[in-house]
Amino acid sequence: MIQTVRGTRDILPGDMPLWHRVEDVAREAFRRYGFHEIRTPIFEKTELFARGVGEATDIVHKEMYTFVDRARADSEGESLTLRPENTASVVRAYIQHKIFADKSPGELTKLYYIGPMFRRERPQAGRYRQFYQIGVEVMGSSDDPAIEAEVIEMLDWFLKELKITNTTLLINSVGEPASRAAYLETLREAIRPKLDQLCADCHHRFETNALRVFDCKVESCQAIVKDLPVITDSLDEASRAHFEQFKAHLDARGIAYTINPRMVRGLDYYTRTAFEIIGHDGLGAQNTVVGGGRYDGLSETLGGPPTKGFGFAFGLDRMVMSLPDGEVEGLRAADAPDVFIVFLGEAARQHSFNLARDLRQAGVAVAIEFEDRKMKKAMAAAAKAKARYALIIGDNEVATGKYGLKNLQTGEQESLSLEEIISKLN
Repeated sequence: MIQTVRGTRDILPGDMPLWHRVEDVAREAFRRYGFHEIRTPIFEKTELFARGVGEATDIVHKEMYTFVDRARADSEGESLTLRPENTASVVRAYIQHKIFADKSPGELTKLYYIGPMFRRERPQAGRYRQFYQIGVEVMGSSDDPAIEAEVIEMLDWFLKELKITNTTLLINSVGEPASRAAYLETLREAIRPKLDQLCADCHHRFETNALRVFDCKVESCQAIVKDLPVITDSLDEASRAHFEQFKAHLDARGIAYTINPRMVRGLDYYTRTAFEIIGHDGLGAQNTVVGGGRYDGLSETLGGPPTKGFGFAFGLDRMVMSLPDGEVEGLRAADAPDVFIVFLGEAARQHSFNLARDLRQAGVAVAIEFEDRKMKKAMAAAAKAKARYALIIGDNEVATGKYGLKNLQTGEQESLSLEEIISKLN
C-alpha cells in the first residue's frame, strides 16, 4: 500500500472545520486592518531564496527542496526550489509588478498570503516537510515603529478571537546590518574558545554568520549560548531609539511583552525589530506560534527600489494545535448537517430527494442516504452523522405534507410543514 511521504500528512475532513476557522478569522483580521491577498508560485528560482533568505541560514544551507528543471534533454536546465518561506516571493512580486509605482509618499502596501511551504526538516509536533503558512507583509517608504505595533495589535485580536490566550510575546532588536559588524566580531571572539563544544551546524554558522548560533536548539549548545554577549548591548543609536518607540507603542496599546535579547530569528534579512509569540499548551519544545520582524533592505538585495518592510508568518498546523479543546469540539459539531432525512418506502424516498433540494436552496445543510433502511438503523446513521435533527418521511407524511422533525439532542419531535421546518432551522 502506498502511503504519504515521511514528513507529510493528509488533513482529513474531520479536521477541516478547525483549519477553516483559523483561516476565516485570519481573513477577517486582514480585512479589518486593510490587507489584500496575494498568491505566488510554489516554486521559484533558487537564487531568490539564496539571496533573499541568506546562504548562512539553516533553510538555505540544508532544508530546501531544490531541483534542476531541464527545458530540453540537452540543456543544462535552471535551478528551481519549492518555496521554503514566502516573504522573498512576495517581495519579488512587489518588485516585478511594480506594485509600489502608483503609491503616494508614505502610502503602504499591505499584503497577506495563505499556502503551502516546503522544508526538509526532521518531522516533529506541528512541523512537517510540507506545511501551511499564513503571513503578512507591509512594505513602503516608512519604517515607523507604529506600523509594527499595529500589526502585533492585529495578531493580538486574531489570537483572542480564536481563544488562544496562553501565549507570550517576545521582542528584540537585531540592529542595522551596517552597525552589526563590530558586534559580530565580539561574538566570534566569545565563541572561539568554546567552538569545540558546539555542534557541527554551529561550526558552519560560526564561519558564515555567527549570529545564527543563537538559533541552535541543541541542549549542549544552549548551555554555551546563554553566556554569549547579546546584540542589544551593541545597538546603534537609531536602532535603540526605534526599539524604545516600538515598546512605547505596545505599552500604549496595552500589549504585554518580554524582551529576549538572544532571539534573532532564523532568516538573514531581519533588521531592527524581531518578535515571536510562543504558546504554552501542547506544542512541546518547538512552541513558537508566530514569528516575524522588520526586513528593511530586502527589496534592494533582490534588485528592487529602496523599501522598508515588516511582516510575520505562522504555521496553520501549530495554530490549529493551539485551539482550546472546547473550541475544537464546538467547531467539529458546527460542521455537522442540520438535518438527516430518514425515509421509509419507495414513495418517501423519491419525495425525499425533492425535499432535500428545497431545504438546501433555503440554506439548510442536509444529509441523505440513498439506501432504504429500517427506522432503527436510519436513526443510528443520523446520530453518527451528528445531525441536529432527523426528518422522518413515510407514506403518511408524503400525503399530508407534514413531516416528523426530531431533535436528536432532546428527543422532542414535531409535525411540521416544509415552510415551518425552514423557519425553525433558520
